[in-house]
Amino acid sequence: MSSLSAPRVPVPKNEPILGFAPGSAERKMLEAALAKMAGEQADIPLYIEPDGRPTRTGTLIDVRAPHDHAQLLGRAHRGGEAEIARAIETAVAAQRAWALVPFEERAAIFLRAADLIAGRDRGRILAATMHGQSKTAHQAEIDAACELADFLRFNVHFAERILAEQPISDPGVWNRVEARPLEGFVYAVSPFNFTAIAGNLPTAPALFGNTVVWKPADNAMLSAHHVMEILREAGLPPGVITFVSGDPVIVSRLALAHRMLAGIHFTGSTAVFQQLWKQVADNLPNYKTYPRLVGETGGKDFVLAHASADPAALVTAIVRGGYEFQGQKCSAASRVYVPRSMWARVRDELVAEIAKIKVGPVTDFANFMGAVIDKKAFDRISGYQRHAKEGHGHTILAGGGGSAERGWFIEPTLVESTDPKSRLMSEEIFGPVVTAFVYEDARWDEVLRLVDETSPYALTGAVFCRDVAALVGAKAELLHAAGNFYVNDKPTGAVVGQQPFGGGRASGTNDKAGSLWNLSRWTSPRTIKETFVPPRDWRYPFLG
Repeated sequence: MSSLSAPRVPVPKNEPILGFAPGSAERKMLEAALAKMAGEQADIPLYIEPDGRPTRTGTLIDVRAPHDHAQLLGRAHRGGEAEIARAIETAVAAQRAWALVPFEERAAIFLRAADLIAGRDRGRILAATMHGQSKTAHQAEIDAACELADFLRFNVHFAERILAEQPISDPGVWNRVEARPLEGFVYAVSPFNFTAIAGNLPTAPALFGNTVVWKPADNAMLSAHHVMEILREAGLPPGVITFVSGDPVIVSRLALAHRMLAGIHFTGSTAVFQQLWKQVADNLPNYKTYPRLVGETGGKDFVLAHASADPAALVTAIVRGGYEFQGQKCSAASRVYVPRSMWARVRDELVAEIAKIKVGPVTDFANFMGAVIDKKAFDRISGYQRHAKEGHGHTILAGGGGSAERGWFIEPTLVESTDPKSRLMSEEIFGPVVTAFVYEDARWDEVLRLVDETSPYALTGAVFCRDVAALVGAKAELLHAAGNFYVNDKPTGAVVGQQPFGGGRASGTNDKAGSLWNLSRWTSPRTIKETFVPPRDWRYPFLG
């Protein structure tokens, strides 16, 4: 039965960020959740069956804490070609029934999941993110609790706005537009670094009646598993989102070869997204419809200081923007441009502040940084540190080391480069390594072009400037250098509903996660014209 009302969804508000101060109720709640999860070993299945039964293949990968190699958090079952194919077919078969569910009933499921995440299951999702991805309490809170709940609530609000966008009608005619789902399934590939992104990539398309094959990152399976469990508890029907783990090459090959692929929702590396795009192009004649490709990829995000900048604010932005969550944010501050007139002060204050940063297990709330995600990341970031130590125009001012004895710990590292286009100034590092270039104050216009041209990425960037004319010039010259442009603030921390997130160039398709723009990609509108009293004579007046 169709809806007999035109309901309005609840007005969304950003989920308040809890502080976890010593002795607070939320601190006690989180400590209890961390202790409970540390004493368990999760059994993480696939969800690929039409009846919702978990699938356990017996082919297992260990899920361990990045900050403690010895801590086994669980084991995830891996699917082979047969399981991946079944996940796809389950999603395809489930779409018709899911698309017929009224919008308000679909919306209620995701609103219910948001309330579970913000309330009853907050400790659960925070503990999984802290243990599994080595996020501090604050980083886990702004990600897995607040941003994920915000995505779910605001997406419903944005979807309602899309549905309300209707054409005009002449007398005697009723024109309307239906927001159909895409014809086929969406393939969602989520990264390790944000639990919120992992939850948003499959749920945003599902809200509009699409079904989704979701492949989380292997090194974030614990939090992804709990997100999936919460969605199931919120009432998500089987098959709407199938949850798979397996060799990413095999999963992508099977998904992208299927005739009913209707879209890809991706966050990850630029190289992987480009490879997926090429595979889609090669398979294009075989698809029933043109797949929608939505991707947020890499970044080499800048902080540019003008001579009029506030040095103290600049230092704080670099520390927070460059070293929170070990620099493992696509938006993390990675290259810094400072005028010579203030460099000595900024350098000395940065070095002093970096020396105060504590690195260690995130279960110790005194630590500002945890571990990088795995050995591959540790080796890659250590390679950039070695490159800086070898010279190449670089001088390490702080940090430069790390330890893999207990966990994958990298020191917060500050490098000065005399070459503005060196590897450390132009390549994505995805770790706690910030490189600074000192420019002559009179060369402001030149450094603007340098910022714009050095990197292929265009995700986030920040300009610190109190000179209005200089700021206006920077905004104009850096028009395409960053999809999220910050003035006198760090280039990280976009909030759903406040700063829609995404960039262009090699940073992705700039479809702005957590916004009306992103959601519009997951619907294929149908226009309906109904004429109340149709004409009964084919002749026009001019023929008289």
